[in-house]
Amino acid sequence: MKKLAIFSVVIFIVLLIVVIFCSKKVNNINQSPVKIIQGLTGITNHMQISSSAFGNAEKIPSKYTCDGTDILPPLRISDVPSGAKSLAIIMDDPDSPSGDFLHWTAWNILPANTEIAEGKAPGGAVEGKTDFGKTGYGGPCPSRGEHRYVFHLYALDTVLDLTPGADRSKLEAAIAGHVLEQAEFYGLYKRVGN
Repeated sequence: MKKLAIFSVVIFIVLLIVVIFCSKKVNNINQSPVKIIQGLTGITNHMQISSSAFGNAEKIPSKYTCDGTDILPPLRISDVPSGAKSLAIIMDDPDSPSGDFLHWTAWNILPANTEIAEGKAPGGAVEGKTDFGKTGYGGPCPSRGEHRYVFHLYALDTVLDLTPGADRSKLEAAIAGHVLEQAEFYGLYKRVGN
């Protein structure tokens, strides 16, 4: 009986240490979910996505939003794994009051396409339907407060057989089991007067 009590106390202490350690990792609001998963699993991703128009966790210029010309910002992709056959990008707003609002999807991007020009879909890529109800990029347009706009990049071991205008659920189902690496970065936007 005494051994069982000691064993229970030891298990409790170990679980408490694990919970404290994990909560410190997860509660860092500036740390991306990809980085958190890497820290907890030891998986290292080298692939990166960024923009010359704004840095990670920085303000998105209004030019790329509904307050400006609402065009796709320039994107840069680096360190794509050698086995990648195509890339896919999902841009969403996890802070939307209606849930995870979809702003843009593109797939079958050539792995050698490391620069996506401002205002242009990647060459050869296929774009999907957004939560605006249209195909192509729809920029940040938060109704209230500052939101995060996350660009999720996926390196895939296949070329996707999806028709233009496919929705997010079809894209996510198609990439399941084919992701070699993923990366993300995000920008912030708040409309004037909100």
